[in-house]
Amino acid sequence: MAVNGKKVKVGEELKKAFSTGVSYMMPSVVVGGIFLAIALASGKPTDEGMVVTNPFLQNLNTIGAAGFAMMIPILAGYIAYSIAGKPGLIPGMIAGFIANNPIGDGDVKTGFLGAMILGIVSGYIAKYVKTWKVPNTIKTIMPILIIPVITTFVTCMGYIYILAQPLASLVDGLVKLLSSMQGGSALILGLAIGAFTAIDMGGPINKTITAFTLALMAEGIFGPNGAHRIAVAIPPLGMALSTFISRKKYTEEERSLGVSAGFMGLIGITEGAIPFAVKDMKRVLPAIMIGSAVGGGIGMIQNVSTYIPHGGLIVIGAVDGKLWYFLAMLIGTVVTAGILHFIKPDIAVKATTEKKEEKKVG
Repeated sequence: MAVNGKKVKVGEELKKAFSTGVSYMMPSVVVGGIFLAIALASGKPTDEGMVVTNPFLQNLNTIGAAGFAMMIPILAGYIAYSIAGKPGLIPGMIAGFIANNPIGDGDVKTGFLGAMILGIVSGYIAKYVKTWKVPNTIKTIMPILIIPVITTFVTCMGYIYILAQPLASLVDGLVKLLSSMQGGSALILGLAIGAFTAIDMGGPINKTITAFTLALMAEGIFGPNGAHRIAVAIPPLGMALSTFISRKKYTEEERSLGVSAGFMGLIGITEGAIPFAVKDMKRVLPAIMIGSAVGGGIGMIQNVSTYIPHGGLIVIGAVDGKLWYFLAMLIGTVVTAGILHFIKPDIAVKATTEKKEEKKVG
């Protein structure tokens, strides 16, 4: 496949499309999640979940729910946009909306997975229609009328009549598999979610885990999201704790960064650990991965569930299993800081080692 005279592999194009979709979706997720967290923090737990009774907080809950509902159409729309440009945006959003709502006699709904696939389909159909040779009189309306209408019709009707049922069966199978995970299998899943959450601190791998847990949330499975939301906070919190208890291992500037990293960890922003990892990747990365894996594993085996797509202690009001949510985060944070305490050298020792290595190279 060629773009502007350069060959682009489909795999690379899809990777970029998924990353674009998740990036544009995240503000909707974060805004919706924060409003939901504030509203649900005062809610009353019932058999049907958290119930908000205060009228003002009910309005906040409505705003949050709207942000949460928008995320899947936005995801599909910007996946298509990444592939085809502006003509793919609206068809992708419409297709994503349809995927996330029941259709047909069987009320088929494919949610996150269906939206991702329809985003790809919309993008490639729009990209193909863009190559059509048409009279000059029609060219001006191609991107705003012809391409969106044709793409939307083909994608959505193809989904309704061909793709919906098989995709729904696939989603149901995945839901049953993950719902059956107990004990050792749940622990392994939690460890994997935690480690991969931390590995690139908010990058493509982290976003892939986010997409995975959001897909399960759309199907009513909240345990993996609980593990993920515990894990997102541990890298910055672990670094903050490390700078506090191991002061000789950090410069004054790094200790100041530790304070800001701590605040970022409390509101679930993993990127707070990035400055530390950039300076000392070989020690920081294993420490935060192990700490996040421990936190994620504890969260899964203790059946912690987080009902909104955000992490950190800020959302604890929307968590089922609050004590273990807090303890898993605390234990993972202590593990990260503890590992760094033993493997990270003091600044003076580090400077001496670097000078010796420079002499050897010289």
